[in-house]
Amino acid sequence: MQLPTYDDVTAAAARLEGHAHRTPVLRSSTADARWGAQFFFKCENFQRMGAFKFRGAFNALSKFDAEQRKGGVIAFSSGNHAQAIALAARLLAMPAVIVMPKDAPAAKLAATRGYGAEVVQYDRFTEDREALTRRLATERGMTLIPPYDHPDVLSGQGTAVKELIEETGPLDHLFVCLGGGGLLSGSALSARALAPGCKVYGVEPEAGNDGQQSFRAGSIVHIDTPKTIADGAQTQHLGEYTFGIIRRDVDDIFTVSDAQLVEAMRFFAERMKMVVEPTGCLAFAAACAAGPLIAGQRVGVLISGGNVDLGRYAALLGGTA
Repeated sequence: MQLPTYDDVTAAAARLEGHAHRTPVLRSSTADARWGAQFFFKCENFQRMGAFKFRGAFNALSKFDAEQRKGGVIAFSSGNHAQAIALAARLLAMPAVIVMPKDAPAAKLAATRGYGAEVVQYDRFTEDREALTRRLATERGMTLIPPYDHPDVLSGQGTAVKELIEETGPLDHLFVCLGGGGLLSGSALSARALAPGCKVYGVEPEAGNDGQQSFRAGSIVHIDTPKTIADGAQTQHLGEYTFGIIRRDVDDIFTVSDAQLVEAMRFFAERMKMVVEPTGCLAFAAACAAGPLIAGQRVGVLISGGNVDLGRYAALLGGTA
């Protein structure tokens, strides 16, 4: 298996030019003072469809040949990849089918349908989404684009950190959320090319630390679907492509609790006036707990997305969820 390289990230950036937003890098003097570091927040919650996933989806679909475009794309996702594929397919004028869990956030379901995709729902705790999607792909003659374990997807995701480091210059540490590993592996490719001395960390919910277990074991560990408010990180295992890059280029993997995610959400809302979904808070929550590791250092934080039901968001911040 040939792993993608930074050259694939730069090629993806060219395809995304004029289609993806170059999202802002924000600072917070309050965060800097409270945790004793210089934080640089790459705000992918302001990306098209509200998350970094648009980058990988558009990059992958833009490489389809004429026959693939005619047949269309099929994907499985808890929400953000679903919306990303749906929007990218609409922009590229191809049909899209998305397999989504029945308990996916209502806002993500509505947005996916709103972009024009057909949604097929399943029970994430009793059904195999990958097997269901492959069967539908065969029956309908569609091309499957998985949410993370695909060279074009992870190369597209890597463009976020490419932009971050181009704007900030070299960083000492980089914290990135970790579900299936598409964003982390792509980010690691960019960080190693543009800031070789930067330490790269993945961050998972502590209830779903399959990536951390895999990193320690040196092989992919499978777990049951974790129960966490970070719905975008409820994956059961890393991918072959993503793990290959992670084990080579990532320095460590941390975990945080749901309570830490809520505190990070509250900070973003109160101090930076931003809506960030729980999964999008993983990286900052870990950075806040890093203590001496980041003291006096330049720290990049990937805010991965902002797609969250407002009722759920209010309940989490209000302590009633």
